[in-house]
Amino acid sequence: GQLVESGGGLVQPGGSLRLSCAASGFPISSYPMKWYRQAPGKEREWVGTITSTGGLTNYADSVKGRFTISRDNAANTVYLQMNNLKPDDTDVYYCNCRAFLGRNWSDLWGQGTQVTVSS
Repeated sequence: GQLVESGGGLVQPGGSLRLSCAASGFPISSYPMKWYRQAPGKEREWVGTITSTGGLTNYADSVKGRFTISRDNAANTVYLQMNNLKPDDTDVYYCNCRAFLGRNWSDLWGQGTQVTVSS
């Protein structure tokens, strides 16, 4: 199983970005999916979670009302829509899934995508 994030970049404060997380080798439809972010020298911070069907989402207080997680199980892809971005949102963003692969549970991470919010 593999996760690949994309969609990061440089954006001005108040702008928007949409990140994608494409999964391969396993169906994401069976699992909740999460987004995290991490700045250099800091611990990885949970951003939000979406249930396997997409019926429920939950977010960190720091992004609530600005970020939205969605998923397209047919496309095996999860998205993170980020609006009203702030300089404090500058981080590397990762998607995560704990999936049952083979005979074991595996904690899968993508390589991350850099988001920089700056004027």
